Amino acid sequence: MTDTNDSHDIPSAGTSTSEEAAAEAKKVSSEIYDLIGVKGKASNTGAGVTECSGKDREKYFQIFHPWSFTPASPDQLDEAMERLKTELPKHGWKVVEYGPDTSKNKNINLTADNDKKKHSVNIVEMAKIDPPSLSLMVVSGCYQVPDGEKVERF
Repeated sequence: MTDTNDSHDIPSAGTSTSEEAAAEAKKVSSEIYDLIGVKGKASNTGAGVTECSGKDREKYFQIFHPWSFTPASPDQLDEAMERLKTELPKHGWKVVEYGPDTSKNKNINLTADNDKKKHSVNIVEMAKIDPPSLSLMVVSGCYQVPDGEKVERF
């Protein structure tokens, strides 16, 4: 997400209530799930609210939505990650990082930004855990609550 208006490189995502923004993050997660293209199971986790670094925490917030995907067959994990690497750019996402992390497992990390949707996703291929899965974290840009509203935290 590149169009920034503060020093922390978190773009403005516009004005929204916490609930509406959380629903949007879940929708983005659902769209990413559809791109995986292999049978499996996604965790059913809720979204959370966090503050925007350096901004008034009563007026500004970000949404994060962590979830995981476990393919029906462990040998489909690589296929799921490859599909995401290929399909995300076709749907407005820009892959900004791809490759092994510094952990002893050398997990493959994919980070992509969608400037239009004002969301980023980080996907970690956890091949060496049982069962093998993808760990996903969808994060929004920085929202401002409408005038007269307060940030709801959940």
